[in-house]
Amino acid sequence: MALSSLKLGTSSKNRTRPRWYLELAVIGAFYGIYSWVRNQFGSAAVEPAKAQANAELVIDWERSIGLYFERDLQDLFIGWVAFIQFWNLFYGLFHFAVTAFTLLWLYWRFPRHYPFWRTTGLLTTGSALVGFALFPLMPPRLLSVGGRYGGDLPETGYVDTVTDLGGLWSFTSGAAETLSNQYAAMPSLHFAWAMWCYLALRQHLVNPAGKWAIAAYPWLTLFAIVVTANHFWIDAAGGLGALGVGWAAAWGYHRWRNRE
Repeated sequence: MALSSLKLGTSSKNRTRPRWYLELAVIGAFYGIYSWVRNQFGSAAVEPAKAQANAELVIDWERSIGLYFERDLQDLFIGWVAFIQFWNLFYGLFHFAVTAFTLLWLYWRFPRHYPFWRTTGLLTTGSALVGFALFPLMPPRLLSVGGRYGGDLPETGYVDTVTDLGGLWSFTSGAAETLSNQYAAMPSLHFAWAMWCYLALRQHLVNPAGKWAIAAYPWLTLFAIVVTANHFWIDAAGGLGALGVGWAAAWGYHRWRNRE
């Protein structure tokens, strides 16, 4: 059944824009609860040895299928400092900025479509908690740095590009170190949200440049999360799975809500 047949979260009798203050309250409350729950299952409660062991499992599995290339990709570009700094900026900023733009643009320009995609985004984010709880994963950038959250695998050779080359902020120092879940890597919400942006915007863009930009955005995000050593590529596959769960759940919910 096509999405349009669900009326995308609104009834035929009511296609008005949702109240903005209620939307802010719902999204803010959801993200606050999500952040709190996420951090209960990660670096605050999991020993680094467990997260490192899971990373070794990922590396072994990727090697077994001939697709362990993350270190080689980073090595290829690590000498281009300005280039890597750009991708640090991309990783730290676009994740939130493009997602927020997508929500706001849908809200103001396409209120009939907004509820479905808002629900999809929230449920995708919530479903990621299952992965964070069941499979705490040390990201590549932490595998050889030691310390409170790092691993003891210097042979992996990954560079923490933000710490070593510079970026907006570092997740391994200051308040971010204690407030964030260092092992919330599987699934990658960076990739899930990027693909969500593409799916939500693709039918509404008419400018060819805009169409190309939004189509490229998830794959640029994939490059960013790998070259900065924040994720393995398989984390992006997990993010795609989380998005699939969120989309299916939102589809079922809005179909039930709008049944006639």
